[in-house]
Amino acid sequence: MTGSPVFDFKAGTLPLLVSIPHLGREIPEELRDGYTDVALTVADTDWHLDRLYDFAAQAGASVLNARFSRYVIDLNRPPSGESLYPGQTTTGLYPTETFRGVPVYRDGREPTSVEKEARLARFHTPYHAKLRETLKEMRERFGAVLLWEAHSIASVLPRLFEGKLPDLNLGTNSGKSCDSRILHAVAQALRDQPFTWVANGRFKGGYITREFGRPEEGVHSIQLEMCQSTYMNEDASFDYRPELARKVQPVVERMLTAAVEAMQQISR
Repeated sequence: MTGSPVFDFKAGTLPLLVSIPHLGREIPEELRDGYTDVALTVADTDWHLDRLYDFAAQAGASVLNARFSRYVIDLNRPPSGESLYPGQTTTGLYPTETFRGVPVYRDGREPTSVEKEARLARFHTPYHAKLRETLKEMRERFGAVLLWEAHSIASVLPRLFEGKLPDLNLGTNSGKSCDSRILHAVAQALRDQPFTWVANGRFKGGYITREFGRPEEGVHSIQLEMCQSTYMNEDASFDYRPELARKVQPVVERMLTAAVEAMQQISR
């Protein structure tokens, strides 16, 4: 896997790019004094998804992993900072609260407008440039490409949604980011398995799914927001649980395989 200051990238052999923009846990040393002790635990990380999706890399998918925490800047938010879910509680481009409503910054230490612009240029822009470059190369090589946005979240977060989330939450920007036949194939792959799921429910896909999903141009994008309870402990120390992961990992693999096969049939 090759690296950069802000991401790690592994080139593959399939028309499949797995993006994990919230995997990062690093906070630059020069910024750490401004963060609360709670924020420094980076609890809202999409923990262990590189391990969970290891099967994809082994099968030939390209994989792009972020290195820095979403508390520095959220790579799955538009650079303008506009809300993707107007009227709903969510976190922004420069989060000031955790998912549970705890302050991210110590009093008076929130980033200034100048600091925000610097973070945008240092972290957000390079990740998105790599996404754009990779998708362009893959589309030229294969004719069509699937961008799979890999995410995970605690299953119960009253500040963000009511009750418990379904185990597997698919988002296609309400059908705009990928051909409907691809989502149908994924839904078929979810038959006769034990996990609950929904498509375009509370999570319809973040900025990356919406920005890069262009089915008419041969780029199909799907976001999967998994409940962390399906593969890990949701509380500190956020341990990976292999006995749980072994149950959900084959389901995710079937979903990815079905999506790629459907895309290839459509593009022929």
